[in-house]
Amino acid sequence: MMETFWYCAVTLMLAVYVVLDGYDFGVGMIYRFVAHTEEERRMTLAAIGPVWTGNEVWLIAAGGALFLAFPRAYAAGFSGFYLALIIVLWLFMGRGLAIELRAHVDHPLWKQFWDVIFTAASTLLAVVFGIALGNLLRGVPLNAEGYFFVALWTDFLPGPDPGILDWFTVLLALASAVLLTGHGANYLAVKTTNQLQVRARRVARVSGYVAVPVVALIVTALSLVQPSFRLNYDAHPIGYVFPLICLAALAAMLFFRTREGDAAALASSSVVLLALLASTAWGSYPNILIATSDSAKSLTITNASAGTYGLQAAVWWFTIGLAVVMVYQFIIHRLFWGPVKPDSHDFSAH
Repeated sequence: MMETFWYCAVTLMLAVYVVLDGYDFGVGMIYRFVAHTEEERRMTLAAIGPVWTGNEVWLIAAGGALFLAFPRAYAAGFSGFYLALIIVLWLFMGRGLAIELRAHVDHPLWKQFWDVIFTAASTLLAVVFGIALGNLLRGVPLNAEGYFFVALWTDFLPGPDPGILDWFTVLLALASAVLLTGHGANYLAVKTTNQLQVRARRVARVSGYVAVPVVALIVTALSLVQPSFRLNYDAHPIGYVFPLICLAALAAMLFFRTREGDAAALASSSVVLLALLASTAWGSYPNILIATSDSAKSLTITNASAGTYGLQAAVWWFTIGLAVVMVYQFIIHRLFWGPVKPDSHDFSAH
């Protein structure tokens, strides 16, 4: 029971992180394409300035909860994906430095340099997280001790000894980039006005239409790469509610986008991401790390969990911490809700 609770808790925190920091990534990816003037660039950065650091708290909290509840999976994942995690760390540093340092020197070359870093880091983070999800769904070559090493690529095909990159993980990277681009564009449409808002709406609309075939490709590819994914759905059909919610939210997002309902479109794209991740968690349960060679070597919520007493004791602290973070997130988003002013400056300059 406790193991299932913590599996749901870690999944929930990761899903909330994807929704909140996902629009930061999306804004970064489209930043150089929709913000044409210096004033528009300042407005774009001001749109995420007050919230981006707080959004990253959810990733830290999810990592801490994973370490607390499933230490074996934490150890195996962090050692096997060591290179990828170092890349993620550097990308986070680059994105943060770009936001904070851009306004420190009033020179076009200085600002252009950090603009490129901001866009590149945001794009690569979306891609890397999509690849990571692809690896988790496809599986990794776990050995008898529960550890693994994954080369950057092998034959570019899923199998018993895959690489980090294959056609399936690249497809998940593409899906991540498309979905987060649309999500960020919806957020920017809520937070801006005038021509910047018009361009953001256009990007959101195009991304929404591209997302439909991409999601269909993911569903088809997943059934080929990981046939066991359907076992939980067949055993417990109530799980089909998550894919259905995803489809309904995707249709709602396209509908609201045609009506220029920016807030409703943003809410719909948030539900799309939440429902997609809930669908993957339902299909993967009880596995945390799936073994590609022998399913008996997979790390599950049972063989990777901490002791029952520790899991039970941590529930109280988790509940208190989650409540505090949720209140903070609500207050900060409420305080800075609505379009930023045309004369906004870089948040880092305040």
